Amino acid sequence: MTHRAAPSNQEIAEILRQIAEYLEMQKVLFKPRAYQKVAQVIESLEENVAEIYKRGGTKALMEIPGVGAGIADKLSEFLETGRIKEYEALKKETPVRLDELSRIEGLGPKSIQKLYKTLGVKNLKELEAAAKAGKIAALEGFGAKSEEKILKGIGFAEDAGKRFILGYTMPQIEAVIGRLEKVSGVATVTVAGSARRRKETIGDVDLLVVAKDPIAVMDVFVAMPGVLSVSAHGATKSSIKIRPGINVDLRVVPKESYGAALNYFTGSKAHNVALRQLAIKHGWKLNEYGLFSGATVRGSDHGREKMIAGATEKDVYKALGMDYIEPELREDTGEIMAARKHALPKLVEYGSLLGDLQTQTDWTDGEVSIEEMAKAAMTAGLRYIAITDHTKRLAMTHGLDEKRILQQMAEIDRVNKKFGGKIKILKGSECDILKDGALDLPDRVLARLDVVGVSVHSHFNLSRADQTARVKRAMENPHVDVLFHPTGRIINRRPPIELAMDEIIMTAKKTGTILEVNALPERSDLKDEYIRAAVVAGVKLSIDSDAHATSHFQFLDNGIAQARRGWATKKDVVNAWPVEKMLKSLK
Repeated sequence: MTHRAAPSNQEIAEILRQIAEYLEMQKVLFKPRAYQKVAQVIESLEENVAEIYKRGGTKALMEIPGVGAGIADKLSEFLETGRIKEYEALKKETPVRLDELSRIEGLGPKSIQKLYKTLGVKNLKELEAAAKAGKIAALEGFGAKSEEKILKGIGFAEDAGKRFILGYTMPQIEAVIGRLEKVSGVATVTVAGSARRRKETIGDVDLLVVAKDPIAVMDVFVAMPGVLSVSAHGATKSSIKIRPGINVDLRVVPKESYGAALNYFTGSKAHNVALRQLAIKHGWKLNEYGLFSGATVRGSDHGREKMIAGATEKDVYKALGMDYIEPELREDTGEIMAARKHALPKLVEYGSLLGDLQTQTDWTDGEVSIEEMAKAAMTAGLRYIAITDHTKRLAMTHGLDEKRILQQMAEIDRVNKKFGGKIKILKGSECDILKDGALDLPDRVLARLDVVGVSVHSHFNLSRADQTARVKRAMENPHVDVLFHPTGRIINRRPPIELAMDEIIMTAKKTGTILEVNALPERSDLKDEYIRAAVVAGVKLSIDSDAHATSHFQFLDNGIAQARRGWATKKDVVNAWPVEKMLKSLK
């Protein structure tokens, strides 16, 4: 590789997706799907593709699931030169900003090409101008509703583009932390801010370090591989930008103030304000340096305030008369009062899931076989998984009809027998909810499955009343166990469907339907506020990977983080239970 900042896996995945979209514009068969699948795999790899190439060249790249010789050559070309000739040629032929236009809901490769060919639309700005001028409504195949939908999508895309999805940004953050931890004299490096609170998206990154030689740490920080720019380089604070364009601030803090600083820079702002107000009631002062009494210390301290706590966060919370509050709860939504009353929930723990109730295989749009998914699940520490491939309504995934799902059930029996009880593979389905709330498979088939999940994959723009009635009807089916990714959102790409979530939660309670917390970073669906409402209502949850590749099981902790932000405990999460108990909880 030539000397340049190594691209992130996200950046590589985005280029592969764009190649797929350009090939779709040209009506090329099969290849677009191959590129899309590899993009999905690369985005979820724990190791950077650049490091894989550095270690073993093109041959090592071909060990990535789905990467054949052709794609491996293109990845090698990009890693060596920073460009792919075929990609450049495709962009020249159709010079549109795919990274902008493909973020608009309802705009696929073919419609983007049509807008370019007929109206000359190349980017978001030109798309907005064409829509506002009524030119899109006049085009065959679009119409007034499409134009309105596009304008709404533009507003959403502009707001969404300012933040980064945490699950896909954490590998870059962890790589920075890993480099800093190797610097001589570094005692501790910790991520703070919204990343530590495990918010779905983050705007920037705050890192805190305790070190004997602050200048040495700062010098390593600003000179790391992958640094795009340096905006500050000081003795105790420096700021850089790394791929995919996110700003990272590093602060060196004294050991005796580490806990107070970590608390301060973790936030949230509202939580911090509430803590400071509590300190004031005691006649104290709380800031990033520590918790201090108002009285001064006479003698050698020359009037300095006395530090009560600050070395650890637990010391700060204890001094303020409360239990330690986990970072995921720090939003000033009742956690401080609960901590003072010693009434905080024991949150579901990372790594505590025993099963996964949503996984896809190569029977539809997954990457690998049932057997390979089961092996990967065992490696991830799981004791059971449900195979929940899509149904026939989702034609683009080659969804299963009645005949094929019965064949799959026989294959699951065969694989279960082969594994001899080392892992339990459950028969399931991600059954499509049709427009009227009916399901994509007949009840006689659903009745034979261990786990029936249902989800919305179409008609996203129904009214709130119609969408709610549609989903409620599906939940009322006596065979439906889980509502998958309930609001259908894809962060930064598609807003949630319009649902009266209070009604959905009450219907879940009434029907015994489990609500999923989808762990894929771009979904993270349910939102924390809905999880908490479900917990309060006594509605059970499942935290699922929605795995389409073996590497996706790593995202389960992302789902756990989301559940923790919603105050969920182990008793609220059915797949944190043994398989026998979990199955008894289903309809």
